Amino acid sequence: MHNLVWWELMLTVQRKAKVLEMLARDGTVVAKDLAVAWRVSEDTVRRDLRDLAAEGRLHRVHGGALPLSPAAQDYAARQTVASMEKAAVGRQAASMIENGQRVFLDGGTTALALCRALPTSLQATVFTHSPTIAVELVAHDGIEVLLIGGRIYQHSVVAVGSIAAEQIASITTDLFFMGVSGVHPTAGLTTGDAEEAAIKRAICRRASETYVLASSEKLGAASPFRVVDFAHVAGAITDSTGPAKLLRSIKRAGLSIITAA
Repeated sequence: MHNLVWWELMLTVQRKAKVLEMLARDGTVVAKDLAVAWRVSEDTVRRDLRDLAAEGRLHRVHGGALPLSPAAQDYAARQTVASMEKAAVGRQAASMIENGQRVFLDGGTTALALCRALPTSLQATVFTHSPTIAVELVAHDGIEVLLIGGRIYQHSVVAVGSIAAEQIASITTDLFFMGVSGVHPTAGLTTGDAEEAAIKRAICRRASETYVLASSEKLGAASPFRVVDFAHVAGAITDSTGPAKLLRSIKRAGLSIITAA
């Protein structure tokens, strides 16, 4: 009996490793297909997927799983992820802001890179619900900063909830640079918290144009809560390291892509 349990455990470990390998390669797995290929029950595959999701290794969806976004890590850890790619996205986004515009900046490490790429000569008004972004912009003489308040969602260090939503409803902006956890051809634009997703939608409604800040590690990944459909944003800004096949799939799904130089 001991040997049988050991063998079953080894098979489970091997299946889970294969799932993660397939997600990294293909961007999705389907439980029914895995069950047929491995000659096990769908219940067995679903149990493997549940275990991996509980370990924070993937994002479960109906019928299978998608890669978990690196943005699921805490804020401090995310500052070390894809820093060069985020800098490229930040520079591209910063170049799109013109003098006199009213801009809403989301929270997050890519938005922070955007702030650091703004020219010192820029004259603009910036709204944000991120204390981190507001502090970063304080030293910029040409930018008037208006900070939205509310309950702080610690993972992203942004204000959420009814107080933030009420303040957002009273403003209009030319541009909104929105952060997300994942950009996926079928899962769409997603983030890890329901209230944060609701606040992003509220900001999007108050902006003439919304652009998604999407460094390549977020492409093909997914989180539990959908933000808005691709049709509600003007495009996504990404870096040049994104897989060409995945980018084609995202474009076919209806999202315009701007590639940072």
